[in-house]
Amino acid sequence: MSPTSLYVCLCDLVKSHLMFAVREEVQELRDQIRNLLERNLQLEEENSLLRTFASAEELEEIGSQVAQQSTPQPSSTASQASP
Repeated sequence: MSPTSLYVCLCDLVKSHLMFAVREEVQELRDQIRNLLERNLQLEEENSLLRTFASAEELEEIGSQVAQQSTPQPSSTASQASP
């Protein structure tokens, strides 16, 4: 076997291994996306159901709690820094 044909065979082998690895990764990502979409749908249905049975006051309270959690809180370590 000539060096050129050996090189071509090795390149084909590397290519096939890489393609196999990429296909596996793509399949794993597709599965993960499918699972996340299913979970998102479940959470949206649960959210809709909870909103249906929650009072306006409860929804307002939850909204304010979410707003408080999303605002950055000053760290306690900054107040304990230098005297």
